Amino acid sequence: MTTEEGIVVEAGAGIAWVKTEKSGDCASCAAAGSCIPFGGGNHVKTEVINTVGAAPGDRVVLSFSSSSLLKAAFFLYMFPILCLIAGAIAGMMIAPLLAIDEQVLSAVVGFSSLLGAIVIIRVRGDNMSQKDEYRPQIIRILKRR
Repeated sequence: MTTEEGIVVEAGAGIAWVKTEKSGDCASCAAAGSCIPFGGGNHVKTEVINTVGAAPGDRVVLSFSSSSLLKAAFFLYMFPILCLIAGAIAGMMIAPLLAIDEQVLSAVVGFSSLLGAIVIIRVRGDNMSQKDEYRPQIIRILKRR
């Protein structure tokens, strides 16, 4: 389980926006561009599940399941590559049956598979983002404001 400390900047019904400080891990993170900069750029603002009743100004500990992070990373990064490769191989195998150039059909089917994977990721990613297992949550309040 991955944890991070932050300060609640907004709180609503069951959710909160938490400001966290960028760590050294941020520089090597492949998703660094998707974080929302907050203030001067050394902080990011994240929407989290607030089951502990944290209020604005509270210092909190956030938690995110490592297994969920790995599943999401695999789906986001490996799935499109595997679809591209599978499509390219399928194109190469089908080309002789259709009397079409292997390289052309391999490229067409491979990139079509890649585009299909991107559409699947978009649809499935929206569904995953609504599931609590793929969202960080506040596990405890360190200091009340």
